[in-house]
Amino acid sequence: MSTSSTASSDFKSTAIIYRQRVDIALDHWLAKEQTTPTHLHGAMRYAVIGGGGKRVRPILVYAAGHTVGVEPAQLDGIASALEIIHAYSLIHDDLPAMDDDDLRRGRPTCHKAFDEATAILAGDALQALAFEIICNDATMNVDAATRLRLIKELTMASGSLGMAGGQAVDLASVGKKLDLEQLKEMHRLKTGALIRASVIMGALTGKECEPQTLAKLDQYSQFVGLAFQVQDDILDVISDTETLGKPQGSDIGLNKPTFPELMGLESSQQYAMQLHQQALDCLSGFDHRADTLRQLSAYIVERRN
Repeated sequence: MSTSSTASSDFKSTAIIYRQRVDIALDHWLAKEQTTPTHLHGAMRYAVIGGGGKRVRPILVYAAGHTVGVEPAQLDGIASALEIIHAYSLIHDDLPAMDDDDLRRGRPTCHKAFDEATAILAGDALQALAFEIICNDATMNVDAATRLRLIKELTMASGSLGMAGGQAVDLASVGKKLDLEQLKEMHRLKTGALIRASVIMGALTGKECEPQTLAKLDQYSQFVGLAFQVQDDILDVISDTETLGKPQGSDIGLNKPTFPELMGLESSQQYAMQLHQQALDCLSGFDHRADTLRQLSAYIVERRN
C-alpha cells in the first residue's frame, strides 16, 4: 500500500471491508426493532446503522490493531463500542438543548425522526451498551486486566475529562473568542478523545504492543484527531448541505469558535496538512502494517464530508 499523502484505492477498499465488518457486528449487538420497547430500539438502530456514516473510529480500531498484529475478528466488539459511543454523542449533540440540528447524515436527526425524549433515552442506552460489549465480547482474546484497561480507556474518553467535557466547553464557548490553544484543547476533548481511544484500544489487544509502540500511536492519534476537527471546520465553510449530510454553516450560525474564524481559511487548510504530516512522522518507525493508519490520515484531511 502506498504511503503517499493521497488516500489510495487500496485504502478505499480496506475501508469498505472494515465498514462492512463493523456494520455486521453492530447489527449483532443492537437489539432488533421488534424487541420491547420497540420505539426505543428503533431509535437506537436508526442512529447507529441507518444513514451509513464514515466509520472513522472503527477503521482506526482495525488499523491500529493490524499495525500490532491483531486479527480483525478480535476487534469487532471494540470497533462496535467506539461507533456506538460516537452515535450516542451525535444524538445528544443534535438535541434542541445542544446544537438544535434537524439533519444528520442526510436524514432527520434522531429527535426529529422519533421524539426528543426517545432520542435522549436512545443516547443513554447506547452509552450503556458500549460498555456491555467491552465486558461481554467473547471474541476478544484478552485477559481480565486488558479488558479492564479497555473499559478505563473508553470511560475516560467518554466522560467529563473527554468527550462530554469537550461538549460542555463547546457550549460554553458560543459567542466567545478563544485563542488557538483554547480551541485546540476544546477539540482535544470533544473530538480527539474518542479518536485517541479508538487507536489505543485497537492496539492494546496486541501482544506486540510494547509501551514505546503505544506511545507513538498515542501521538499519532492526537495529531489525527485534531486534523479531523480542523477539516470539519473547513468543510463547514466550503462545502454544502447535500455533500455534508448536515446543515452547512451550522457552526457559523451558532456563533461557535472555529479554526477558519481564528486562523483564516487558507491557514486552516495549511494547518490540517501540517497535522497530517506530523501524524505520518509518528509512524516513521513502523512497517507496512501501519499503511492503513497513514492512508487514513490522508483521507481525514482530504475528505469532503
